[in-house]
Amino acid sequence: MSVLIETTMGDIVVDLFIKERANCCRNFLKLCKIKYYNLCQIMTIEQDYIFQTGDPTNTGRGGESIFGVLYGDQARYFDMELVPKIRHNKKGLISFVNNGSDEIGSQFFITLADDLDYLDGKHCVFGEVSEGFETLSDINTTLCDDKHQPFRDIRIAHTIVLDDPFGDPPNLPVPSRSPSPTLELVTQTNKIALDEKVNEDEGKTAEEIKKEMEQKEMHAQAQILEMIGDLHYADEKPPDNVLFVCKLNPVTTSEDLEIIFGRYGEIVECEVIKDRRTQQSLQYAFIEFKTPKQCEAAYFKMDNVLIDDRRIHVDFSQSVAKKFTWKKKKDDTVPTMASEIDIKTNNNGDLPCV
Repeated sequence: MSVLIETTMGDIVVDLFIKERANCCRNFLKLCKIKYYNLCQIMTIEQDYIFQTGDPTNTGRGGESIFGVLYGDQARYFDMELVPKIRHNKKGLISFVNNGSDEIGSQFFITLADDLDYLDGKHCVFGEVSEGFETLSDINTTLCDDKHQPFRDIRIAHTIVLDDPFGDPPNLPVPSRSPSPTLELVTQTNKIALDEKVNEDEGKTAEEIKKEMEQKEMHAQAQILEMIGDLHYADEKPPDNVLFVCKLNPVTTSEDLEIIFGRYGEIVECEVIKDRRTQQSLQYAFIEFKTPKQCEAAYFKMDNVLIDDRRIHVDFSQSVAKKFTWKKKKDDTVPTMASEIDIKTNNNGDLPCV
């Protein structure tokens, strides 16, 4: 006379006290047989005390006995069996929950510690765990909030009746298959999902964790740059065919760099960045190659090379803010004097019209 309870934390086999608690065992066996407990949440876990389940509404206020299922609300609960007295004296005892009127329905708990004598006479023991104490230990150590509700979504996945000495009533609604989860259950967001890790860093090395933290920080910074307008979008990548060259000698020109770097491939654009006002070199430049392969070859060969008595530093360009703006159009001219502006006069020669 036993039942296999498959939970999302592991399996538990329960042996029932058929002789001592015949009515309770009949209630439990038939509820398991009609899959009443399938997908019920483990609502409460009190460490080294009990865990409680058996309410299909998952509120702690629902559930009914098999007699309520068969005969309606007037038979929702039935009286507890208290004779002979069975004490809550060891870990792994399964007991129906008293509804406050010395009656029981479908909700039950399993003890997680020995010597819980203060529960005697208040709730109804009707069986004990014979296999699955590792599962009980895992449930006992589950993280819970201040109301003893587990953060993880732990449920009874399935119940299998291994041995049933009681005959089935003629109108017992035994389903042909286990019930499917509802949309509300699948989309529930107030619990950690069954396939979601509680600790995201579990099984990772310190180096992997550090790398992930750096990537998250970089992504957060990119989002900030996107909000202030320095990036077109957060996932924008720098060009892979542009080199950044710095520590240049002020006398080094764009033409010099184009000749020196041109040996590694065709250069699309090469420019030493200058101060807008003084037109003096800012001692860094961008060099765009036609292909990333040419850019990579120049990077490996030219870093730390001496040019015009200065040892330069070469790296791949990390700038995306300048991706579309650093190039200088050679045919652009900015008129600075009145003589460069097309001035037309009217027939009388009075007022100029631009």
